[in-house]
Amino acid sequence: MTIKNTINYLMVLIFSGFIFSCKTSGKTTPPNIILIMADDLGYGELSCYGSQKVKTPNLDKLASQGVKFLDFHANGPVCSPTRAALMTGKYQQRTGVEGVITAADHREVGLSLNELTMAEAMKNQGYTTAMYGKWHLGYAEPYNPIYQGFDDFRGFVSGNIDYHSHIDQAGYLDWWVNNKVEDEPGYTTDLITKYASKFIKENNSKKTGKPFFLYLAQEAPHYPIQGRSDKPLRKEGSGKFIRKVPKDRVPIIYTEMIELMDEGIGDIMETLDAEGLSENTIVVFCSDNGPAGKRGDSGGLRAAKTSIYEGGHRVPAIVRYPKKIKAGSVSNETVLTMDLLPTFVDFSEGSTTIENLDGISIKNHLLKAESLLNRDVFWSFKGRSTIRNGAWKLLEIPNDDGIVYELYNLETDLSETKNLAAENPDKVEALKQRLSRWKTNVRQGVTSVAL
Repeated sequence: MTIKNTINYLMVLIFSGFIFSCKTSGKTTPPNIILIMADDLGYGELSCYGSQKVKTPNLDKLASQGVKFLDFHANGPVCSPTRAALMTGKYQQRTGVEGVITAADHREVGLSLNELTMAEAMKNQGYTTAMYGKWHLGYAEPYNPIYQGFDDFRGFVSGNIDYHSHIDQAGYLDWWVNNKVEDEPGYTTDLITKYASKFIKENNSKKTGKPFFLYLAQEAPHYPIQGRSDKPLRKEGSGKFIRKVPKDRVPIIYTEMIELMDEGIGDIMETLDAEGLSENTIVVFCSDNGPAGKRGDSGGLRAAKTSIYEGGHRVPAIVRYPKKIKAGSVSNETVLTMDLLPTFVDFSEGSTTIENLDGISIKNHLLKAESLLNRDVFWSFKGRSTIRNGAWKLLEIPNDDGIVYELYNLETDLSETKNLAAENPDKVEALKQRLSRWKTNVRQGVTSVAL
C-alpha cells in the first residue's frame, strides 16, 4: 500500500469512527432502576408519612424529589406472597406462593423456575441485575436468585436472620454469596448498603453503556429487634433466642433499625450523585406489608401485618426520577406491588409476554400524572379475601357461623370502622360475585405447591 493510500485509509477509519461516535453519543441509555423494599414497615413509620417518633431525612428527601403514594399496596399482608407478586407481575395465587415460605417447614419449595421474574425481564432488556438482602422465595439452592435472573446476589433466603450472626429462625447460617452459603461479618442493613454502593460504582452505566437493575430487599424493621451495636440473639444449631431484649428497649431499638435503613439509603443516594447517575436512575421505595403487631405503626389504618384490612397491606411508597417525575408530587392512585414489573419494562422501552400478567404499567401516571384505569384489585390470605374498586372495599371473612361480609367506603372511612354491608345489599352482591370469579380465575392451572 502506498503512503497516499495508507493516509486515505486512515482518514476513512477516523471519519468512520467520528460518525459512529456521533451516532452512539446521541443514544440515550435506558434508566437504571433501584428498587428498595423494606420489611414489615407500616404506613405511618416514615416522618414524611406523619411519624413523630422516627426520623427518616433521606426518605423524606426522596419523597420531596419525586412522588409519594398514598394508596400503594403490597400484594399480600405477609412476606413471601408479596415478593412472589413483585417478581412475577401477577397475583401470587397464580404462582402457588400464597403463604410464607419458612426456614423450618418449607425448605424444599419455592417460586417456580418456570416463572419469568422481574430480574429476567430486565435482563431481556439488556440490564445488568443484582440483588442484596432478603429473598424469601425458596430456601433450597435451586431456587436461589441467581437462577431467577440476578447476575449477583448477597443476602439471605429465609424470612429473617439475626442481624449480626446471620442465623435464621431454624438455627441455620443463612448468608449467601450467590448460590453458596458463605458468612461475612457485618450488620445486615450495613452489608446491603455496602454491596449496593459497590455495585453502582462497578456498573456505572455511563462507563459500561449498559443500564442496571438493583433490588435491595431490606431486613429492617423485621424482627429480631437489633441495632448496629447489639449482640447476637441467635447461635447456630438453634433458632431460639439466646437472650431477651428488655421490653423498654424494644421501641428504642426498633426506631433505630428504621433510621439505620434510612441512613444507608442516604449513602446509596450519595453514591449515585458521586457517580453522576442520579438523573438517569429511577429509585423506588416501598414495603412488603404492614407492620408487625404493636411494635409498628399503621398510621391510623385498621390492623397490621397478616390482615386484609388496610393496615395489613397499604404501605408507604416513593418514586424518584429527577426531571421526569414532578418533585414533591402526591399520588392518590391505587397501585400494587405487581404493577412494578410492567412499569420497569415499560421504562426500558421494552415489552414482555407474561401469561396472565395482572400488573399494569404506571409509567404514564408517573411521567404525565395520567389517571389509571378503574379496575378491581384483590387480596386473599388464610381464607380471608377482599375486593377493592375505587372507594368501595368488600371483605369476605369466614367464621364459625359461615361467612361474614363487610363493606367499607374508604373515601369517607379509611380506618374501616363503619360496616355498610347491610345498607348496600346490591353493592355487596355485585362485588361478591366478582370476588368469586377472581378466586376461580387465579387458581386455574396452578401446579406448584401452594402455601
